Amino acid sequence: MKNFELFLSESGISIFYVKIGFGFLFAFLITFFSIPTIIKISRRKNLMDEPGIRSSHLRKIPNLGGIAIFYSIGITASIFAYELFDLYKFLFASLIILLYIGVMDDIVVMRAYKKLVAQIVVSSLVVIGSDIRIRSLFGIFGIYELGYAVSIVFSIITFIVLINAFNLIDGIDGLAGGYSVICSGLFGISYYRLGEYNYPLVVLSAIIIGTVLAFLYYNLSNYRANKIFMGDTGSMLLGFLLAFTSICFIDIFIDKELPNVPRYHLQSAPVVAVAILILPIVDTLNVIIIRLCNKKSPFDADKNHIHHKLLKLDLTHRRSTFYIIVYYLMIVTVAYYLRHININLLLLIVVLLGFFGAYLPDVIYRLRNNKKISI
Repeated sequence: MKNFELFLSESGISIFYVKIGFGFLFAFLITFFSIPTIIKISRRKNLMDEPGIRSSHLRKIPNLGGIAIFYSIGITASIFAYELFDLYKFLFASLIILLYIGVMDDIVVMRAYKKLVAQIVVSSLVVIGSDIRIRSLFGIFGIYELGYAVSIVFSIITFIVLINAFNLIDGIDGLAGGYSVICSGLFGISYYRLGEYNYPLVVLSAIIIGTVLAFLYYNLSNYRANKIFMGDTGSMLLGFLLAFTSICFIDIFIDKELPNVPRYHLQSAPVVAVAILILPIVDTLNVIIIRLCNKKSPFDADKNHIHHKLLKLDLTHRRSTFYIIVYYLMIVTVAYYLRHININLLLLIVVLLGFFGAYLPDVIYRLRNNKKISI
C-alpha cells in the first residue's frame, strides 16, 4: 500500500481522493454483491426475523445484513483507512466482538445482560485501550475538563447508550441506515474541513456511506425476495462507529498541544455532535420516559418510538423515514448556525427541538381523531 501511495504521489495524483473514491466504491460493491448470498443462506437455514410486539413488518425477513456491513467495512477500512487501526490498536478487536455478539443475538436472541456485558467490554477496550474518550464538556452545566476516572466512565456510558440507541431506531425500513449515511456525511464533511490530519476519518466516513447505501438498496426493495434487515449486528456496529467518530470529533477541539497537530477552537463542539446524533438520543430518552411514566420497565418492548408514531398516521416506511431524517437535519442546521452562542443555551434549543419532533406526531394524531369525532 505504501509503495502504491509513493507511485501516486510521484504521479501528482492526490492519495487522499483516491482512498475516498476506491474506499467508497469497494465498500459499496462488497456489500452489494455479498447480501444476495446472505439472503439465500438465511432463507435456506430459516435465519429470519420473526414479527414481534415492536415489529412493523408482518412477514419473516432475513436479518443478517449486518454481516455484509461488517465484512465490507472490515476489508475496505483496513486497506484505505489503515492509519486508524495503527493509531487505535483496539478498534478492530472491538468490531470483531460486536460482530460476534450481534450475530448471536440475531440468530438465537441473547439475554440483555450478556449483550450489556459485551458492550461494556467493547467500550472499555476502545476507551481505555485506545484512549478514545470525552475529556471535556466545554462548559456544559459549568463543567470543563473531566478527571481521568470520570472521563473513562462517562465515555463508556456514552458508547453503550449510542450503540443501543441506534439499535432502537432500527424499526422501519431505511431509518437506521439512512440516518447513518447522514451522520457519516456530516462528520466526514467536518473532518475534511478540519484538515489533512483527520483525513483517515474522512475515508472511514466515506466507507460507511458506501456500505450502507448498498445495504439500503436491498432494505428498501419492493421485492420481498431481495429484502433484508441489518439486525442487531448492523445497528450495533453502526452505533459504535458513529459514537467513535463523534467522540473523535469532540476531541479535535481540545487543545492538547501535540506536535504537528493543528489547533482548533469550537466551544459548542459537544452540542454539535449531540445535534448530529439527536434522533437516536431523543428517541431513546423519549421511550424511557414514557415507560417510566407508565410504571413499566425501561427495557420493555413497545411501540412508542418516533417511527411507530408516524406509522400510526398511516405513513409508509419510506415517507416516515424521509420526514424523520429531514426534521432532524433541520436541527443540525439550526445547531450549526447558532454554534457560537452560549453552549448551554444551544444544548437547550437542540434538546427542545428534538423532543418537539418526538411528540409532534402525537399532536397530529390527536387533532385528526378529534376532527373525525366532531364530524
